[in-house]
Amino acid sequence: MTTVSTIADTDRRPAAAPARRFWTMLGPGFVVAVGYMDPGNWATDIAAGSSFGFALLSAVLIASLAGIFLQALIVRLTLATGKDLARLIRDRFPRPVAMLVWAVSELAMIATDLAELLGSAIALKLLFGMPIVAGVLVSAVLTFGILALPGARGRAPELVVGALMSVVVVCFGWELVVAGPDPAALLAGLVPSIEIARDPEMLYLSLGIIGATVMPHNLFLHSGLVRSRLAGVHGDEERRQAARWLTIDLSTALALAGLVNGSILAVAAVAFQGTSAGAAPGIEDAHALLGGRIGGAAALVFAIALLAAGQSSTTTGTMAGQIVTEGFLNLRMRPLTRALITRGASLVPALVILGGSGDAGVDELLVLSQVVLALTLPFILIPMLLLLKNRKLMGGLAMAPLTLRLASLMVLTLTGLSGWLAGTSAMV
Repeated sequence: MTTVSTIADTDRRPAAAPARRFWTMLGPGFVVAVGYMDPGNWATDIAAGSSFGFALLSAVLIASLAGIFLQALIVRLTLATGKDLARLIRDRFPRPVAMLVWAVSELAMIATDLAELLGSAIALKLLFGMPIVAGVLVSAVLTFGILALPGARGRAPELVVGALMSVVVVCFGWELVVAGPDPAALLAGLVPSIEIARDPEMLYLSLGIIGATVMPHNLFLHSGLVRSRLAGVHGDEERRQAARWLTIDLSTALALAGLVNGSILAVAAVAFQGTSAGAAPGIEDAHALLGGRIGGAAALVFAIALLAAGQSSTTTGTMAGQIVTEGFLNLRMRPLTRALITRGASLVPALVILGGSGDAGVDELLVLSQVVLALTLPFILIPMLLLLKNRKLMGGLAMAPLTLRLASLMVLTLTGLSGWLAGTSAMV
């Protein structure tokens, strides 16, 4: 473990030829999109679909649009400064503030990893009958294997994550076709209804879908991946062109993630149609009903998709943790070392709680991870907004006042939402 001044030595890379530059820019959005369809999103989508059919598809749409907007802000901030978000906070804020944000960010990484460990463990239970505790350990080992691949410091993990994301997309495309939801009902669900505001449970689930979409690690991850592609990009005009390319990459990837989330909700709506979903139907409930109502193949594909989602999202979480450590502490770690730190910290509460309560402790752990993520998000969003408002820092890529006002409104809304969801979840 050695000290370095950059995450990636972009200044020493030869500039890409103009014809190739667009293709070298592609990728960050698809890696980040994995976090938008992680097991935590599955839980909220299944709860919404099982309880209210297609009515909350509008919340999935709003969440996707909000995610695209906020991640596009990170792209612009990184291109304007040439630095990732973690390094910017370290350089631009007083050291006590930067260290507080770093500590909170590390806590968010652990909470993210915890939720995704559980998602993979549930998938292993559904596929092989493996107890959750054993599944947690196997999932940890699988992640270490991915990060130990040759080229783990380069794009190898990105390619593995992309392949796993493709599995999720294909699986749920197939699930949606097999489930055969009514197209008219799907379209109607995309239009927000006044009933959402009138029904407390519908409102809670809608806010949960939106609030769970933007996670701290995705902001750091996207910033670091964009920064690694800045070689050969010079001047404001080239940076604006790169911003357009990266926004296309981002919008395409998050649109796919939104389609997957919508498909999960729709498949759950079909599976639970005409049944009493109960107070809090979960991933295992949806899997069981899919097998009974649509067929064993649908249940199998569902579990495979969950495993791919869990493993890909936990790998990107480790990548984000590496960027956070390098940016805030100026320390460069091997990916495997970083994974050992984060995964070790998340394994402790997982094994302690699951060891005492068995598989029944999964819900308790998922609620804990969601509360932690909700509480940490404002600590990252507020510094990001302050940096975006610094016109001198943004230079030629400074944003229009209207865009900044919209960004401020969104950050304020998500901050209030995160606090409310954390308080509400803690009382559940």
